Amino acid sequence: MSVVGHSQVQALPEQWKGLIRCGKHEFFTDEPEHLEGQNQGAAPYDLLCSSLVACTMITLRMYAKHKGIDLGEFSVSAEFLSHRDGLEHIQRHVTFEQPLNDELRQKLLAVCQKTPVTKTLLRSVAIETQIFAPVQ
Repeated sequence: MSVVGHSQVQALPEQWKGLIRCGKHEFFTDEPEHLEGQNQGAAPYDLLCSSLVACTMITLRMYAKHKGIDLGEFSVSAEFLSHRDGLEHIQRHVTFEQPLNDELRQKLLAVCQKTPVTKTLLRSVAIETQIFAPVQ
């Protein structure tokens, strides 16, 4: 088994704020004001969507490089939606500045469904939790 990602968060004095570290990178997480946060960082579901859009962008660029295709400028966005009946889903949008023919559009849709983070989310992930604390 190999580690493909690692993050840690340090709880800060503000109610929901934390400092996330991923390798050399640091950024804040928080909740929006309507959830009693100070909105000083990305909320957890925003970070989940960020992983998906980042992986999608990278995978599309890798595919284009491999196939010698110039995709031009594009952006990827995602929204995590939670329904009253308990169902949840993610809506992803990929927006290209240049026109695409139907064949390329269909191929890029297929590539999006095969990104590593997409595949992980579609499978659902088992999460093992361990608590480390001094014994009283």
